[in-house]
Amino acid sequence: MINPVIFSFNIFGLPITLRWYGVLVMLGAIVGAWWAEREIRRRGESGEVIWDAMVWVLPIGIIGARLWYVVNNILSGSTYYLDTPAKIINIPEGGLHIFGGFLFGVVTLYIFLRKNGLDTWLFLDAIAPATLLGQALARPANFINQELYGPPTKLPWGIPIEGLHRLPQYANLPETTRFHPTFAYEMILNILIVLFLWWLSRRYEEELKPGALFSVWLLLAGLSRSFIEFFRPDQPHIGETFISYTMLVAFIMAMVGLVMLLARYGKIQLAWAENWEEEYHIKPVEAQPATRRARTASASAAFAPAEEESDEEN
Repeated sequence: MINPVIFSFNIFGLPITLRWYGVLVMLGAIVGAWWAEREIRRRGESGEVIWDAMVWVLPIGIIGARLWYVVNNILSGSTYYLDTPAKIINIPEGGLHIFGGFLFGVVTLYIFLRKNGLDTWLFLDAIAPATLLGQALARPANFINQELYGPPTKLPWGIPIEGLHRLPQYANLPETTRFHPTFAYEMILNILIVLFLWWLSRRYEEELKPGALFSVWLLLAGLSRSFIEFFRPDQPHIGETFISYTMLVAFIMAMVGLVMLLARYGKIQLAWAENWEEEYHIKPVEAQPATRRARTASASAAFAPAEEESDEEN
């Protein structure tokens, strides 16, 4: 097993510890933001905005992820955080739930975009796939922390789990027992969804309406997490059913994405979707991608003659 702690030392009696969990989470956040920046630039907006937004979105998203994890832990019947509430802020020990990060992060991003007069759909379409990429890169931390594994399995890719980290129902199983690497299943699904969204954004670039890519992300991310929940014996279930709270939220997430997508293309009529924009509202920037220039021609004409446009890709 890999030691979760990379190194630790004291400064004036204050312990300083660097853990793989924190390093991989930050790596995922940085790579995800880099990907989002490139996608934002492709759509003709200033990519630097994402780094300004990250100052707010990242810490608030982590707080949301931690709070969701704690609530989920309490719903499972555990009194760990009720008995020792100070542990709630001990994030380095592990314990973040991606749904809390999504919820708090999206709300924070929405407020940031509205305050700065930026196109919400454009940024959501650009950032949504990047969140799954960042999540996938951080998933190996779950193996290092010996968490987010599934039930016992005899499949060749089953992983060992030390007795100290086993769920109570698996505590007495032989040391040779292997378990489903649930975190790896989710990592693989996330990467596949990212690749599909990347292909979709290129293959149907001119046909995709604002918010369509975000809607597909909601649909696929929700369905994939609903499937993953069948391999999560640690998740609290609703009553005596096989449905976990996370599975329910994930399924609702997928249905919201489906409804949004259908409304976006006029397949169903919804009052709250009647005024959705047909095009992005893009602020003029230098060297806009040629494939998007047609959507911002009227705005660009006010700043530069048409014959001086550049064909350089960002």
